[in-house]
Amino acid sequence: MVERHSGTVYNLALRLMNNPQEAEEVLQETFISAYRALDRFEGRSKLGTWLYRIAYNAALMRLRKRRVPTSSIDEPLLTEDGEAMPRQLVDWTSLPDEILLSGELRGVLDEAVAKLSETLRGVFVLRDIEGLSTAETAAILDLTEANVKVRLHRARLALREQLTTYFAPTGRVGARGGAYVRAV
Repeated sequence: MVERHSGTVYNLALRLMNNPQEAEEVLQETFISAYRALDRFEGRSKLGTWLYRIAYNAALMRLRKRRVPTSSIDEPLLTEDGEAMPRQLVDWTSLPDEILLSGELRGVLDEAVAKLSETLRGVFVLRDIEGLSTAETAAILDLTEANVKVRLHRARLALREQLTTYFAPTGRVGARGGAYVRAV
């Protein structure tokens, strides 16, 4: 069980914790908890899904201990005068593949994912990074499939907004003429 699933459980923990040492701790906690609860595993889901659920819960407990203040993506941006401004998003459809695959962008993306709230990050990591289905993600997080879809949509919007400054015309990509900003 450990040999087969430790890589994927560690990757999930690393994405959620954004810290290799803490990810290793989550990995250990996951397999210790799984071993202790093995007699209660009913087989209604795959073993990997069950382990993902245990790992997600272990990571969530650690994250709650070090809670970081977050801001809502639903709140409008306000100017100094108190007026609401539209949020800006970049159209990335014309970006060259080599920019998307660069190490610099990978670091920027990892940093943006780490800034997501716990609930959005968990859904995003399981669905878009680990490639689990909506049903599997819902089972792991104990959510409805509709709830998973809503959180995934919000996570993607939050990431897109965070990455807008990286892809903005005044930034790296804009200087090459590859992107433009539009109001949403």
